[in-house]
Amino acid sequence: MRRLPDLSRFELQCLKKLWNCGEGTVADVRDALKDPPTYSTIKKIVERLVEKGAVVRVRKDGRAWVYRSAVPSSAIVQKEIRRFLDVVFDGAAAPLVAQLVEMDEVSVDDLREIEKRMRDGRERAGRRRTIGRRERGGSVGDCIEVP
Repeated sequence: MRRLPDLSRFELQCLKKLWNCGEGTVADVRDALKDPPTYSTIKKIVERLVEKGAVVRVRKDGRAWVYRSAVPSSAIVQKEIRRFLDVVFDGAAAPLVAQLVEMDEVSVDDLREIEKRMRDGRERAGRRRTIGRRERGGSVGDCIEVP
Protein backbone atom coordinates (compact mmCIF):
# COMPACT_ATOMS: atom_id res chain seq x y z
CA MET A 1 0.00 0.00 0.00
CA ARG A 2 1.26 3.44 -0.92
CA ARG A 3 2.06 5.96 1.81
CA LEU A 4 -0.34 8.88 2.09
CA PRO A 5 1.20 12.20 1.02
CA ASP A 6 1.97 15.03 3.42
CA LEU A 7 -0.14 18.01 2.36
CA SER A 8 0.08 21.71 3.04
CA ARG A 9 -2.99 23.51 4.31
CA PHE A 10 -3.70 24.99 0.87
CA GLU A 11 -3.14 21.66 -0.91
CA LEU A 12 -5.68 20.14 1.45
CA GLN A 13 -8.17 22.94 0.69
CA CYS A 14 -7.85 22.27 -3.05
CA LEU A 15 -8.14 18.52 -2.55
CA LYS A 16 -11.31 19.05 -0.48
CA LYS A 17 -12.87 20.88 -3.44
CA LEU A 18 -12.19 17.85 -5.65
CA TRP A 19 -13.69 15.53 -3.01
CA ASN A 20 -16.81 17.71 -2.93
CA CYS A 21 -17.34 17.81 -6.69
CA GLY A 22 -15.90 14.40 -7.57
CA GLU A 23 -13.72 15.74 -10.34
CA GLY A 24 -12.93 19.08 -11.91
CA THR A 25 -10.55 21.33 -13.75
CA VAL A 26 -8.18 23.86 -12.24
CA ALA A 27 -10.80 26.53 -13.03
CA ASP A 28 -13.45 24.49 -11.16
CA VAL A 29 -11.20 24.23 -8.10
CA ARG A 30 -10.44 27.96 -8.27
CA ASP A 31 -14.16 28.84 -8.60
CA ALA A 32 -14.97 26.73 -5.53
CA LEU A 33 -12.45 28.52 -3.30
CA LYS A 34 -13.29 31.58 -1.25
CA ASP A 35 -10.92 34.46 -2.15
CA PRO A 36 -8.83 32.28 -4.47
CA PRO A 37 -5.33 33.16 -5.64
CA THR A 38 -4.50 33.34 -9.34
CA TYR A 39 -5.29 30.56 -11.80
CA SER A 40 -1.58 29.82 -12.22
CA THR A 41 -1.17 29.38 -8.45
CA ILE A 42 -4.05 26.90 -8.32
CA LYS A 43 -2.63 25.09 -11.35
CA LYS A 44 0.75 24.79 -9.61
CA ILE A 45 -0.92 23.42 -6.45
CA VAL A 46 -2.97 20.87 -8.43
CA GLU A 47 0.15 19.76 -10.31
CA ARG A 48 1.95 19.36 -6.97
CA LEU A 49 -0.97 17.19 -5.79
CA VAL A 50 -0.51 15.07 -8.92
CA GLU A 51 3.23 14.71 -8.19
CA LYS A 52 2.43 13.65 -4.62
CA GLY A 53 -0.06 11.05 -5.84
CA ALA A 54 -3.06 12.70 -4.17
CA VAL A 55 -4.72 13.65 -7.47
CA VAL A 56 -4.83 12.05 -10.93
CA ARG A 57 -5.57 13.41 -14.36
CA VAL A 58 -8.75 11.80 -15.65
CA ARG A 59 -9.22 13.22 -19.14
CA LYS A 60 -8.97 16.35 -21.24
CA ASP A 61 -11.97 18.68 -21.50
CA GLY A 62 -11.05 20.93 -24.41
CA ARG A 63 -7.61 22.24 -23.45
CA ALA A 64 -8.05 21.70 -19.70
CA TRP A 65 -7.28 18.58 -17.73
CA VAL A 66 -9.99 17.15 -15.50
CA TYR A 67 -8.65 15.93 -12.14
CA ARG A 68 -9.95 13.55 -9.49
CA SER A 69 -8.71 12.67 -6.02
CA ALA A 70 -6.59 9.53 -5.86
CA VAL A 71 -6.85 9.24 -2.08
CA PRO A 72 -9.97 8.72 0.04
CA SER A 73 -10.99 11.65 2.20
CA SER A 74 -11.32 9.45 5.29
CA ALA A 75 -7.68 8.32 5.05
CA ILE A 76 -6.36 11.88 4.68
CA VAL A 77 -8.59 13.16 7.50
CA GLN A 78 -7.30 10.41 9.81
CA LYS A 79 -3.70 11.16 8.85
CA GLU A 80 -4.15 14.91 9.43
CA ILE A 81 -5.83 14.37 12.80
CA ARG A 82 -3.04 11.99 13.85
CA ARG A 83 -0.43 14.54 12.74
CA PHE A 84 -2.20 17.31 14.70
CA LEU A 85 -2.51 15.15 17.82
CA ASP A 86 1.16 14.17 17.64
CA VAL A 87 2.40 17.74 17.15
CA VAL A 88 0.09 19.64 19.49
CA PHE A 89 -0.95 17.09 22.14
CA ASP A 90 1.91 14.55 22.08
CA GLY A 91 -0.44 11.98 20.57
CA ALA A 92 -3.10 12.13 23.29
CA ALA A 93 -6.74 12.73 22.36
CA ALA A 94 -8.08 13.53 25.86
CA PRO A 95 -6.37 16.96 26.06
CA LEU A 96 -7.83 17.83 22.65
CA VAL A 97 -11.36 16.95 23.77
CA ALA A 98 -10.81 18.86 27.03
CA GLN A 99 -9.65 21.90 25.06
CA LEU A 100 -12.70 21.71 22.79
CA VAL A 101 -14.96 21.53 25.83
CA GLU A 102 -13.18 24.52 27.38
CA MET A 103 -13.73 26.47 24.14
CA ASP A 104 -17.44 25.55 24.13
CA GLU A 105 -16.93 23.69 20.83
CA VAL A 106 -18.26 20.39 22.21
CA SER A 107 -21.71 19.96 23.71
CA VAL A 108 -22.96 17.30 26.09
CA ASP A 109 -24.80 15.79 23.11
CA ASP A 110 -21.50 15.67 21.19
CA LEU A 111 -19.86 13.83 24.10
CA ARG A 112 -22.75 11.35 24.22
CA GLU A 113 -22.32 10.74 20.49
CA ILE A 114 -18.58 10.17 20.98
CA GLU A 115 -19.30 7.73 23.81
CA LYS A 116 -21.83 5.86 21.65
CA ARG A 117 -19.36 5.60 18.77
CA MET A 118 -16.70 4.28 21.12
CA ARG A 119 -19.12 1.66 22.47
CA ASP A 120 -20.19 0.67 18.96
CA GLY A 121 -16.55 0.47 17.86
CA ARG A 122 -15.64 -1.82 20.75
CA GLU A 123 -18.62 -4.06 19.96
CA ARG A 124 -17.61 -4.30 16.29
CA ALA A 125 -14.00 -5.01 17.24
CA GLY A 126 -15.15 -7.73 19.64
CA ARG A 127 -17.26 -9.36 16.93
CA ARG A 128 -14.31 -9.32 14.52
CA ARG A 129 -12.08 -11.00 17.11
CA THR A 130 -14.75 -13.60 17.88
CA ILE A 131 -15.29 -14.41 14.21
CA GLY A 132 -11.53 -14.70 13.69
CA ARG A 133 -11.20 -17.32 16.45
CA ARG A 134 -14.05 -19.39 15.03
CA GLU A 135 -12.52 -19.26 11.57
CA ARG A 136 -9.22 -20.55 12.98
CA GLY A 137 -10.96 -23.63 14.31
CA GLY A 138 -11.67 -22.60 17.89
CA SER A 139 -14.82 -23.70 19.64
CA VAL A 140 -17.72 -21.46 20.64
CA GLY A 141 -16.33 -21.57 24.18
CA ASP A 142 -13.13 -19.99 22.87
CA CYS A 143 -15.09 -16.98 21.65
CA ILE A 144 -14.79 -14.65 24.60
CA GLU A 145 -15.13 -10.89 24.40
CA VAL A 146 -11.74 -9.18 24.35
CA PRO A 147 -11.77 -5.64 25.80
